[in-house]
Amino acid sequence: MLITKKKFGQLKKGETVHQFTLKNKNGLAAKIISYGGILTELWTPDKNGKLINIVLGYQKLENYLKYSPYFGATVGRYANRIAKGRFKLGGKNYKLATNNRPNHLHGGPTGLSMQNWNAKTSESSEGPCLILTCESPDGAEGFPGNLISTVTYILTDKNELKIRYHATTDQLTVLNFTHHSYFNLSGEDSVLDHVLQIKSDRITPTDTTLIPTGNYLHVHNTPFDFRKPTPLGARISAPHTQLKNANGYDHNWVLADWNNRLRSVASLHDPESGRMIKVATTEPGMQVYTANTMGGTPTDKKGVKFKNYQGVCLETQHFPDSPNQSHFPSTVLEEG
Repeated sequence: MLITKKKFGQLKKGETVHQFTLKNKNGLAAKIISYGGILTELWTPDKNGKLINIVLGYQKLENYLKYSPYFGATVGRYANRIAKGRFKLGGKNYKLATNNRPNHLHGGPTGLSMQNWNAKTSESSEGPCLILTCESPDGAEGFPGNLISTVTYILTDKNELKIRYHATTDQLTVLNFTHHSYFNLSGEDSVLDHVLQIKSDRITPTDTTLIPTGNYLHVHNTPFDFRKPTPLGARISAPHTQLKNANGYDHNWVLADWNNRLRSVASLHDPESGRMIKVATTEPGMQVYTANTMGGTPTDKKGVKFKNYQGVCLETQHFPDSPNQSHFPSTVLEEG
């Protein structure tokens, strides 16, 4: 089997966190820990065959517990923001934790990215796979319903890292998963020279707390037009209100051709190393986050800290605040 397992650390409540390494025949390797379903490392070659890890993260569990801005995490129950931590569903009002200024973010302070998932490995026809399962009780972080979630990582010999999500609930609830790796294809201190392309002509603009206004903004003649390959840093400092609100990109792009089927939506390319990521998803949106507030976060190296714009997240998901925006694609998951 092209899968290995080792102890990564231990939680205070006595649970052991394991790290699993998936390898393919081309030398690619993905390392995932049971805590948070976190992708801690993703080793890929450059144009000369040199391997480096292209996602930001830590070597020690305690740093994920103390410092991590969702590095590589499986985020839920609800990825992104819900305005003022409130929504109404099935005639009932629900109140969630507000852990991002006045809003709820990424499932709350004890969301699924903060849980130690049950893990098992297998070999599929597509390649080595890791199957992670987590049970979230009714009322966890304020969300209704007992939720059973499964996330499967598969590394194929086509150099694909596939992530599949499955969940069931015993009562009406809302759900929005995403994967939160910070990609850096060069290993340098900035990704602003990385070239991004997105199949999208609209974003969902936000207010000053990064909650969608409910409108759509066409990207034409704005810094949000990545329909053609464009360096991330080309317009990140443009005098645009949306960029000022977020100190960079932290916005949801409305992806083209959404029909619940897997389709290609974006690419990220580092011209210097030749590395490229192509993104395919079944989701209607993708939040692009350029690590605008990560500066000062400690690294594993003593005295060294991460910098703003040192990574970029490509978070395929449903739109932020969808439970409060009825014209957005629905995030409601029904009983059963």
